[in-house]
Amino acid sequence: MQDLYGQREQLFDQLMSELEALRRTGQQYAENEADYRKALRIAILEERSKGTPVTIISDLCRGREDIAKKKQLRDCAEALYKASNEAIMALKLRIKTVDADIQRTWVSGGTGEGSYQ
Repeated sequence: MQDLYGQREQLFDQLMSELEALRRTGQQYAENEADYRKALRIAILEERSKGTPVTIISDLCRGREDIAKKKQLRDCAEALYKASNEAIMALKLRIKTVDADIQRTWVSGGTGEGSYQ
């Protein structure tokens, strides 16, 4: 029984760590998104001032090395954010499973067997 309580506490600690990671990765994702959009806007304005046909401006700008790098950084930050969110969901599920084991052990008087009353 003590093992289950210890396991649950460890899972809660992992959950709190992952929540902090989610905050950090979310903030980084937002910053990278803003940098990418600003750089893209500037590149589009530069191309428009050169008289580049509007139909190809988007492709030209997104193909520039500096813009592509900013988009890559944004996409990587998004992937980390989503992975952290999924880790939180998995930890919550594990906590629920341990809680169910604790409840089952408690109801069975420590034998771990469920009650069929």
